[in-house]
Order: sequence, then C-alpha cells, then structure tokens
Amino acid sequence: MSLIFETIQTDGLAEVSYLVGDDDEGTAALFDPRADVEIYLELARAKNVAITHVFETHIHADLVSGARELCSRVATARIFASHEADARYGFETEAVRDGDQFKFGSLLITARHTPGHTPEHVCYVLAEEDHPEMPWGVLTGDSLFVGSAGRPDLLGEQETAKLAALQFHTLREFYLKLPESTIIYPAHGSGSPCGAEIGDRLTSTIGFERAFNPFLQIDDVEKFTRHCIATAPPIPKYYPRMKKVNAEGPEVLGGLPTVPAMPPKAFKQEIENKTGVLIDTRSMFAFGGAHIAGALNIGGSSSLSIWAGSLLDPEEPILLVLENDHDLENIVRLFVRTGFTKFAGYLVGGMRAWDNAGFPFEQVTQISVHELHGANGQMQVLDVRSNREWKGGHVPGAQHIMVPQLRARAGELDKGKATAVYCATGYRASIATSILKREGFATVMNVPGSWHAWKEAGFPVEKESAKS
Repeated sequence: MSLIFETIQTDGLAEVSYLVGDDDEGTAALFDPRADVEIYLELARAKNVAITHVFETHIHADLVSGARELCSRVATARIFASHEADARYGFETEAVRDGDQFKFGSLLITARHTPGHTPEHVCYVLAEEDHPEMPWGVLTGDSLFVGSAGRPDLLGEQETAKLAALQFHTLREFYLKLPESTIIYPAHGSGSPCGAEIGDRLTSTIGFERAFNPFLQIDDVEKFTRHCIATAPPIPKYYPRMKKVNAEGPEVLGGLPTVPAMPPKAFKQEIENKTGVLIDTRSMFAFGGAHIAGALNIGGSSSLSIWAGSLLDPEEPILLVLENDHDLENIVRLFVRTGFTKFAGYLVGGMRAWDNAGFPFEQVTQISVHELHGANGQMQVLDVRSNREWKGGHVPGAQHIMVPQLRARAGELDKGKATAVYCATGYRASIATSILKREGFATVMNVPGSWHAWKEAGFPVEKESAKS
C-alpha cells in the first residue's frame, strides 16, 4: 500500500484542495474542491484511484464549491459535509459530525468540530490506523492557516464576537493540544482574504505555529476578538453570495459553459443591444493601446476570479474580448470559480479583427512613474490599493479609493481634471481607469509598475492614516 497525498493549488483565490487515498484499494477522498473539477479527475486517473468521498470543511464564502459538480461526474462519489451547529444544505449530503472516522488503507481520518471561521467548520485529523493517538497531519480548512487564522466576521457584525470566541477556543483547546510535530494543511495560502496576512508557505507544524503565529500568542478572548477585527482584510463583495450558493447547492454544469463566437459586426450589435457587460481580459498595455468604448478591463491573470466576483453581477451575461482566441477556456474557468456562468459571446479575432473592421476604439495613456513625479501635483492622483497598502506609504498628495468602492465614490473626484491611477503594479489601476472612463472621466492615465516602480525610483513617500 502507498499513501496518496496530493496538493492542488488554485492561484488567484489562493485556495488549496487535497486528494488523499490508498492505491491498493484504488479509492481516494477529495477535500474542498473548486468548481472547475477537471484537474481532480485527471489527477485521480493518473494515480489509478476512484474518488469515493468528497469532503467539505465548511460552507465556503470565497469560491463556488465543486462538490456537486464532481459527484455528477463520478458515480462512486458522495458529498460529506458538516452537520454541526445545525448546518443545513439544499442538496443531498452525508452528515459529518465531531469524532466521525473514515479509513483509506491504513490511513485513519477523524473529523473534529472546529468552529470559529464558521459555526459548522470541521477539520480532518490524519493518523496511521495503528497509532491514532499520534496524528501526523491535520487538514485545517479555514480555521488555522500558516501564520494566521480564519476570520470570524463573514456572517455579519452581530455574529462576529460569538464566532471570534469560538475561534479562540478552537485554536487553544484543540490545535494547541495536538502534538508539536503535527503538520497543518490549510485550505488557503498567502493572498486569500479568508485570513489576515497568511504566510507564504502552504504547510507548517503545530510547534512552529505555537511559536510564531500571532493568533496563537493571545491568551485573552477579548484581545483576540479585537485582533481578529483589526487585522481582517476587507470582505469581498461576492462572499455573502458564495455562502448562499454553496449552502443551497451550486448549479451542476457538466462542463465549462459554452461561449458563442462572434465576428466583429455581430459583436458590435450585441454591445449596442446592451446584451451584457463588456469585459476586456487583455493586459493593461494592450487595453491602453486600443479598446472598445465602455469595456471594463479585468486582465486574464489568476486574480480575475476575485475581481469578477467583486465588480460584476452574475446574472448579467458577459461579452468577452480576449488576448488570443485560444485563451477562451482558461478565462472561462476563472469566471466559473466565483459563479459566473452566463456568457453572451466573445469577439472572434480580438481587437485586431475589430480594428480591421473599421470600428472605433478608445485608449488609456500609460505614463511612467517618472512622468507622474514630474507632473509636480498638476494632475489628480488616485491610489486604488488596500487600506493596509496605503498606510504603508503612498504618493504624496494622492487620494485613496479602493477599486471595489470606486463606482460608489467616483463623485469625490474631479471628472474634469486629468487623473493618474496607480496600485501596486498597474493591474488594479487598469481596472480602475476603465471604471473611471465608464463614469465619464475624460482624461485618465494608468501607471504601469505603479507603487513598486515609484519606490524603486527613490521618489518621496508619504504616510498617514487610511481614508475611509
């Protein structure tokens, strides 16, 4: 017998799933799958196992669960979900409760109720059948991260204190009582908004976390609650929607959604008919050089999933402009991960075909940090980074509005004044410039390299409290 233990990362969302099984029995369990499940099916085939158990550590807020999708493709698979704290689901699940055990060869998996991030949250302790008292690992879900812990504020302000207290006791009375050598395998890595400043490594040990994790250093529940609230990143707009979708049961797609191919004339007609929202997924330089009026630039990097969730309505069909037509499948995957399945079509041949058809386009000027510095305050400068980034230093005289707030707060800016926008590298700034153009700003400029380039150039840095 050989233990199968595979880690599957989802970039952008910074989510981690695990395939755990036994190659003698030919069976395996999958923990916390994302919506586009093909990667798990391919991995199971490569390892010569059938997925029989699909475990959820909790009702997710950051992505669409792939549990139902996976079970629709694998006849042997069933969904195992926590029924602690009276959790209810709009689809069939096998109830998991504290102490339930599952075997895969000599591997013993024990469910433990670990509330705090959510009321129903469970983790899964991994041990050899002959030594259950000495676990070698624990799949912590969103309760314990490397250098951090799951945020307790996703169910609303009225529940935060209660959940923070539960999280405090989960960390101290469960995790800190595990052997020091126990390896933790969280469901998220660095960059996820599900926890504050999660560490770069995907794994750690209880001993290391005991020594260095700030959430494990606090021995007072009220101080712990204040720390959780103070350090938590902003809650992405789509999190409450994901909670509802995953509790009720995500739609089973049977594969990626179909996106109709449209030549320029037909695509132009769909725009004029206001069939859907126009999303340009090209790089900031390509978008700046030429784009269709009214397009929102969400570049096709792995972070597209989060930005689509934060800025778009899943009920509004999407019209896509791509860097290359063969990027379509990968782009659609990124949208599906946060619940976007309605597509009106994509522009065949991209902007080259649009240009060749003689249709009009617009541009966004790209300016260097040297040009921005040389403007000497003669233009409106907008910083669209997070509060934490802003507090760490910003361009002198800049105004601060985070990207998700920009539509609502655009009135705080002067539409008639030339506006330069920056973020950390330019990606978010390009999203922001496209939003400002849609809001009627006549002259907007993106700053490639943005804050990183500004600091490297040695230009002045201003620090102050973040604006609300």
